[in-house]
Amino acid sequence: MEYGDALSVQPYCRSGTTENCHYNQRCSLPVFVLKTKTMPQTTSDNKIPVVNNFVESPENPSNGLYFADGKRKVDYVLVYHYRRPSLLRRFSGQHRLSVISNGSFTLPIGKKDAQAAKAEPEVVLDMEPIDPSEGEKALVREEFEAGLVEAGLEIERDKEHKTQGVSFIRLHAPWLVLSREAEFLKIKVPTKKSYELQDERGLSGMMTVLWRKLSKPFQPKVPHLNTESRTKFLSHSFSRDKLHLYDIKQKDTFFDNATRSRIVYEILRRTSCTRTSQANGLNSLLAKGVYESAFPLHDGDFKGADKDDQRNDRQLLHDEWARYGAFYKYQPVDLIRKYFGEKIGLYFAWLGVYTQLLIPASIVGVFVFFYGYATMDTNVPSMEMCDRSQNFTMCPLCDGACDYWHLSTACDTSRASHLFDNPATVFFAVFMSLWAATFMELWKRRQISLNHSWDLMALEEEEEHPRPKYETILQQKRHKKMRTKKHKTEPAQQKLTWRDRMPGYIINISSILFMFGLTFSAVFGIIIYRITTSALMAMSPDPETKANVRVTVTATAVIINLVVILILEEIYGTVAVWLTELEIPKTERSFEDRLILKSFLLKFMNAYAPIFYVAFFKGRFAGRPGDYVYVFNDYRMEECAPGGCLIELCIQLSIIMLGKQLIQNNICEIGIPKLKKLYRTLKEKNAAPKDSDSQEARAPQRWDLDYDLEPFEGLTPEYMEMIIQFGFVSLFVASFPLAPLFALLNNVIEIRLDAKKFVTELRRPDAIRAKDIGIWYSILGGIGKFSVIINAFVISFTSDFIPRLVYQYMYSETGTMHGFIDHTLSYFNVSNFKPGTAPTSSQFQKDVVFCRYKDYREPPWSPEAYQFTKQYWSVLAARLGFVILFQNVVMFLSMLVDWMIPDMPKTISERLKREKTMMVDVFLREEKEKLQLIHNLFLKDGAGKTRGNTLPPLQKQQKADDTGPQTRCRAASFSQFSRQASQNKKVKHTEV
Repeated sequence: MEYGDALSVQPYCRSGTTENCHYNQRCSLPVFVLKTKTMPQTTSDNKIPVVNNFVESPENPSNGLYFADGKRKVDYVLVYHYRRPSLLRRFSGQHRLSVISNGSFTLPIGKKDAQAAKAEPEVVLDMEPIDPSEGEKALVREEFEAGLVEAGLEIERDKEHKTQGVSFIRLHAPWLVLSREAEFLKIKVPTKKSYELQDERGLSGMMTVLWRKLSKPFQPKVPHLNTESRTKFLSHSFSRDKLHLYDIKQKDTFFDNATRSRIVYEILRRTSCTRTSQANGLNSLLAKGVYESAFPLHDGDFKGADKDDQRNDRQLLHDEWARYGAFYKYQPVDLIRKYFGEKIGLYFAWLGVYTQLLIPASIVGVFVFFYGYATMDTNVPSMEMCDRSQNFTMCPLCDGACDYWHLSTACDTSRASHLFDNPATVFFAVFMSLWAATFMELWKRRQISLNHSWDLMALEEEEEHPRPKYETILQQKRHKKMRTKKHKTEPAQQKLTWRDRMPGYIINISSILFMFGLTFSAVFGIIIYRITTSALMAMSPDPETKANVRVTVTATAVIINLVVILILEEIYGTVAVWLTELEIPKTERSFEDRLILKSFLLKFMNAYAPIFYVAFFKGRFAGRPGDYVYVFNDYRMEECAPGGCLIELCIQLSIIMLGKQLIQNNICEIGIPKLKKLYRTLKEKNAAPKDSDSQEARAPQRWDLDYDLEPFEGLTPEYMEMIIQFGFVSLFVASFPLAPLFALLNNVIEIRLDAKKFVTELRRPDAIRAKDIGIWYSILGGIGKFSVIINAFVISFTSDFIPRLVYQYMYSETGTMHGFIDHTLSYFNVSNFKPGTAPTSSQFQKDVVFCRYKDYREPPWSPEAYQFTKQYWSVLAARLGFVILFQNVVMFLSMLVDWMIPDMPKTISERLKREKTMMVDVFLREEKEKLQLIHNLFLKDGAGKTRGNTLPPLQKQQKADDTGPQTRCRAASFSQFSRQASQNKKVKHTEV
């Protein structure tokens, strides 16, 4: 047996018949007939050659990027695990194991005729029982790869020289396949026609030119993607009939690597296996374990050449984008799109716009913070609270163990609260609401500009194939109906109905409600921790411990809350995937949209539930002295600090936001991929058999190195963390003006971290076309509108902004803030304490008769003692009025911003019109040239010959007295004269 021979295995039962002998039956010691077939050494007769050899490691620097011939580029790689029977020993030469089930399916490549097959010798060997699924998977792979060859792809395989291991199948798409599929997919490519881009005139044009010069040092150095070029090439959908319109210098490099891999992926996605498995496309085979993974290759190593003209796209991305030293540079969005595809390019473009717009928001937030710091010493309420001469004796903070205390001891808390609770925060809340609307509009403009630059304006939604699980359940439904209704015909088109999905919907609703309850239970548990810990620390004999009760409890509770949020977020992410699978979505887009909504809903509730509690519920249901609300009949509900709950809300926001970004988004993104890679490497080393007859180890090829990288799992986690951050920046920004600054600092690191991950740690994703960011834009818009309402309630109910205005303009005798603290404190007669709740021991020298507490209630000497005063209702009405006014004013201003900023830039609109006119001129000129050429041919051919008038003359004046029907010129089609002569003979034109 020589090199290139194939080894086919057929089941052979001892009874002599193969009718009932299958791989999925557990026969004892089955016997197999081994047939040796000499495969042809040359493929001169085949249009699509199949190279079936082992690739030795060449010494050129482009290891693994090409087939063994060094000419054909590897466009895609399929990976599968194989396991060969242990008793099947190695023969001399290289063999290929082809499993054929009862002769029902044979590999069409390299097979011989029946007579030649009969003449070949047979060897019968007893083999140990093997896993039945291995043979079935081999059958499916045989059929699938035969379908790929039939579609025009060229295949190169590794030889399986070990008992078990990983095998790689390399795919190459020749020019015929690329051109055919590019025309089918309507891929737009640049033509030879170009025009010069004109800048805007007037002041805007001057500003554009000035900004281009100022930002030049921050532009990435990408040689073959010159962003300064003012020349735009017209693009048109690829057509094999118009090859002369395109600037095709070399067919091998006309389509870039991302486009080539996308074309191959489309072929893989629609190639089906109907004889061996009811699987439609590559995704079904991956789900069934026939192939372990599939991915396009990276463009070589990310480290290498130092010269710009020698660096590949991956090296350019690493040097100009993925390094932390390039943090000050703009992102090379066009190169990202070229390498990773439009979908990933749009994500990083969106992240860049969001990060850039955080700069003005951060500057304004810092000014607001420093305004509060500058006015801290002149703030009248803080001065009154810190004034010891006021001598406000406050009611105890807990029952029994706590003593009375002076309000001046809360001076530091009041001063710190003024940093975030000042009149400038109202302006900042309005500003951030308008900022969110401006961000949405500017992103739409940027998105349309990218669509024009990337030729996505006319992109149509591609037909999506059903998901593997949907097909499996649909097939089970068909089989079930066929068993129950044997004599009835099944409809040609069948799909899953709402009844099939009803169990999944019920489980979804109940599970989501349960997880909401789990989130609220976690928040309630933190509340119990705060209450009990405060009571225990208040009973401590250490005076320093008593003095720091509130700070200690708040800090530890927030840290515990952060840990719970991080744990629940990981759980909710896994549960969201499981719940979405239960709904059985038909397509990947439907699955992704449903998964995003569930994940966002659960993670939003998980991240913001404790913040909502502090902002709107804490201290509002605590009761009053003598009538407190108790938990478990022992512990009082917690109250806000004397300076209000806004400072505590700020602490909660800052710790959760910073901790979540630092721990989850950065440390986990760096550490988890490295741990996964280490685990998989150790697992493969332990599982790898030590074959004594294995060949010498070869240098790792490109596909080996890429296989060791982590698979790409989608953009949902990347978008999700930025959307949650956008909520922190916009929802409660009135209580934390520094949130945009921290978000900006995080995003500067996040962009380079994501870039490094995509370039160096992940396999190259499939290039997917997309013209927008999908459902994420709607989520952003919803958060932006919701933030207006939340900030209105934070300003009116959480801060003291409205009570101060009401006091200054309604109750102050001098029209100033003097006396505001005394106005907000009510009196309580200590004799009205319930038994066991009054302080057991007091350090106050004088007996306390009245203590003060923060509320608007009648004094104990009033006929309506401890009832709400008129001031309370006035403040409540003012708060509700402010919410309505703030919401309507900000919504109106947001709509005004939306109206003032057009979605499409004027320059893009003018370029689209110009390009459309130029393309029409190109086609008209081409049509005239063809028609003139045909006319000249007929003039030369018509001299001295008698033939029918196939085409009328171009210019022919009809006689005045001719009253017969006029003959109209018929234009030639674009493709009529570019076909082969044999095809043109068959074409018959109908009369017009």
